[in-house]
Parts: sequence; structure tokens; C-alpha cells
Amino acid sequence: MAQGRLEHANLTVSDIERSSALLQDLLGWHERWRGPAINGGETIHVGGDFSYIAVYTDRRERGRYGKGAPLNHVGLVVDDLDAAEQVVLAAGLEPFNHADYDPGRRFYFFDWDGIEFELVSYA
Repeated sequence: MAQGRLEHANLTVSDIERSSALLQDLLGWHERWRGPAINGGETIHVGGDFSYIAVYTDRRERGRYGKGAPLNHVGLVVDDLDAAEQVVLAAGLEPFNHADYDPGRRFYFFDWDGIEFELVSYA
């Protein structure tokens, strides 16, 4: 059987422009597509040639998501962890749980909606 790969994840966020900009700044990604979505919403696909994150909003008021509900975190690989941390800080977000163990260095942060991301570097 051929090996599969993750094509995309779709995350509901409060501000798709802000979330798209963060992913582009952190990962060197680009906007692949944008348009109308289910329930009168809007989506931006942000990624590279083979995978992306869809950031979606239906413009409904929501509180922050609780940790681990329903997702523990999204793990993303970066070449330069220190530069990525500066992007997170510049966005007004707080890195935490820095660790350096095999196979790489990492830290975590919550975005504005309470979605947890892990940034890891294997460099």
C-alpha cells in the first residue's frame, strides 16, 4: 500500500486574516486559496505545495477553546526555532514549555483562540 500524507487541517478561528498572516510569517507559507465556505463562512488555505492549514470563520462569537478540546496541538516544523519564537512574540503571543530532547528543540504557544501549536526544529 502507498504511504499517505496529511493534506490539510481545518481550524475555526476568530480572525482568518490574523491567523493566515501568522502562519505565513512563521512558516514561509503562502495563501493558496480563499473563498466562501459552509454556513456563510469564509476560509483561507495557507500552506505550501503539498499541505496547508485551512483557517475558517463563520463570524459567530466564541470563547477561547479549552486546552485539548478537541485537539491537543498542531505540530509544525521550522528551520530556525529562535526566529520562529520572535515571530510568536511579535504577534503578542506567549511561548512556553521550551524543551531540547531527541529528536529536536521545541516550544509551544496558544494562538488568540486557544489553539495550541508546537514548533519544533530538527536543525
